[in-house]
Amino acid sequence: MKMTKVYSLLLFLFLLIIWEAVVQIKDISKIILPAPTAIGANLIQHFQSGYFYPHIFATSIEVLGGFFVGSLLGIGLGFLVAQSKTTQEILQPYIIASQAMPKLALAPLLVLWFGFGYTPKIVIVALVCFFPLFESTITGLSHVSREKLALFQSLKATRSQTLLKLRLPTAMPYIFSGLRVAVVLSVVGAVISEFIGANKGLGALIIASQGMLDTTLMFSVFILLTAKGMILYQLINWVETFFFKKYSYSRGELK
Repeated sequence: MKMTKVYSLLLFLFLLIIWEAVVQIKDISKIILPAPTAIGANLIQHFQSGYFYPHIFATSIEVLGGFFVGSLLGIGLGFLVAQSKTTQEILQPYIIASQAMPKLALAPLLVLWFGFGYTPKIVIVALVCFFPLFESTITGLSHVSREKLALFQSLKATRSQTLLKLRLPTAMPYIFSGLRVAVVLSVVGAVISEFIGANKGLGALIIASQGMLDTTLMFSVFILLTAKGMILYQLINWVETFFFKKYSYSRGELK
């Protein structure tokens, strides 16, 4: 383990100790701020009883489904738009407008159109994930030096060869960067979607804990959501590392 990770862990433990000490010394009510030990006990209790599992499963379906759809649309449309400046100029205002619209405002309409199942929640998560991947794909495909393009043209490379051998390797770091942003935002999008019209999911559990004034449960859900986001982020990092090793891509160039 690197020393930086050790220091990071020690800092985390130090903050937990300070938090616990402040709560105990000030005798703060658990409704206002529960102690870390109380939150830990709450997590263990609800995991042992199986209370969390249906909610984790529901949120995971929304996160993964929305992330997959949003990534597919963002990367796919990014590839298409990047091929033509005219298409990019025509569609760009509409795509930006779709992202400027508050997703929480769309939630009631989506529930009205698609019902109370997974579909409206997956749509919201997909909308949240779409833009970072669309932008990163266009940026990556466009971020090619003129010298390399001139070299490919002098070698009489076809458009598809230029795309696969030059533009795509250049774009891959940008696309993975967009994936890392999108996968974290997917958790946020799932929680937002569950705030309206959901009886299962970690977002719905936050609303329920607010109604019950169960702040300890609320903090437990916060920890679960944070852990989910961090795990998904790390998975994208592992996939990126594997991809670069397997296909020997390095910062937009073939080794």
